[in-house]
Amino acid sequence: MITVYKIGGRILDDEALLRSFCREFAVAPAPKLLVHGGNVLASRVQEALGIQPVKLEGRRVTDAATLQVVTMVYAGWYNKHVVALLQAEGCNAVGLAGPDGSVITASRRPPRTLSDGCTVDFGFVGDVSAQSVRVPFVQGLLDQGLVPVFSAINHDGNGQLLNTNADTVAASLASALGARLQYWFELDGVLSDRERPESVIPQIDAAAFEDLKASGVVSEGMLPKLETAFAALRAGVPEVFIGKTQICL
Repeated sequence: MITVYKIGGRILDDEALLRSFCREFAVAPAPKLLVHGGNVLASRVQEALGIQPVKLEGRRVTDAATLQVVTMVYAGWYNKHVVALLQAEGCNAVGLAGPDGSVITASRRPPRTLSDGCTVDFGFVGDVSAQSVRVPFVQGLLDQGLVPVFSAINHDGNGQLLNTNADTVAASLASALGARLQYWFELDGVLSDRERPESVIPQIDAAAFEDLKASGVVSEGMLPKLETAFAALRAGVPEVFIGKTQICL
């Protein structure tokens, strides 16, 4: 079975963690592919350019200037750095963004009402699904023994780049390919106590998620990650793990 791995910005931002991940990923069974984010560096670059990062419910608001920054960071530095590290480990990786071979298209997200009742326009942000993925193209790469490495920059097919949530990209690829989905980040899994790294919750179902959300145990960036994980299962992904935490319906 194909496995889709997704790594987060904090792994990408820690060179030792990133190299450790690349060593483990390189020896993981094939077929496999990788999706990465890059929020940490993107925010630093924005701030260095005098652009204040704006995130709402864990998702980045992307105006025109921010779109330029995230494209340079995600599809540029991070994507090629990860591919180079994997090549050094004997993993024949190829870096991709959505416009490459039109492998993933996205639709611009309409204004959305948040949990507090406010309506917000996220700007140049794209939404994707399993239908967004050009499956024969991806399968062709896998059949050649290549390991695709996807950034979260996609396009609408009409010349517009769009910033897409990397967790959603990974879930859409997994759904389209019938693959298992593994989110990999700096912690061992979803924690019951953020001050205790060993407090990994072994399994979370939909009812438990509602309880954890109501109690504040999961919040901020973990909320969209879990919501995406449940959406992936509902879309037919056979297995989803966030670290060592299994997500199930």
